[in-house]
Amino acid sequence: MRFLIVGGSGHLGREVARQCASAGHEVNATYLSRPGTAEGVVWSPLDVRRREDVDAVITAVRPDVVVNAAYRQKDWASTATGAAHVALAASGAGARLVHVSSDAVFSGAAVHYDETCPPDPITPYGAAKAAAETAASTIAPGSVTVRTSLIIGAGDSPHEALVHALATGRTTGTLFTDDVRCPVHVADLAAALLELAVSGHHGIHHVAGADAVTRYELGLLIARRDGLDPGLLPPGRRADAGVPGPADVRLECGMTRRRLRTRLRGAREFLR
Repeated sequence: MRFLIVGGSGHLGREVARQCASAGHEVNATYLSRPGTAEGVVWSPLDVRRREDVDAVITAVRPDVVVNAAYRQKDWASTATGAAHVALAASGAGARLVHVSSDAVFSGAAVHYDETCPPDPITPYGAAKAAAETAASTIAPGSVTVRTSLIIGAGDSPHEALVHALATGRTTGTLFTDDVRCPVHVADLAAALLELAVSGHHGIHHVAGADAVTRYELGLLIARRDGLDPGLLPPGRRADAGVPGPADVRLECGMTRRRLRTRLRGAREFLR
């Protein structure tokens, strides 16, 4: 199959492209500022805010599947409008769309959210992600939207970089003890995305790890794995810091797990 990974140079996009190529698929991927380095991938520059450029890339590639992993957290146009551009172009080309969303679409008021729960965002980023979901499902009703949580890898994710910077004194800040998520390993998430891409399923799917942990506990797990001193990580409370955003969001993945062969490990397992 021919895949197009939009946002392929990002942390998740790189792993999706790598697994695609390893599985023998024909892989094309896009980047905003610089291409990735995965072997067997054809790279194209793309700013998803420009609809004509999105149309041109998808017309040129003629993909069977488009995986949209592109976003910019503080830019509505990239996250929401860009998702609509990708959905329109994919639908017009007859390609299957797999759209990557986030647990940021939830407020945390309910704590536990399964695949049937409607978004209730309380941040601009969450609102942009919710709008992107609406665009994807409306424009491409047969598409798959995958909500996920904090993505962790082998040291190359933003949260892992923050933990290293805090533990080595290169930055200041705190890791919240009252902010709970269900972190997922990037390899597990990428495998689940590819499995859903070639399936007959559509609609909302939750792909997150099995463990609900605080950002501080996650930091301790990362520090121990990487040989850093956990005692150097500063704990704090989101409630005391006045940082806006949901505090406790736990994605329930029961329906999705029953459909997947991919096992979604918890952070306490994959960070052992």
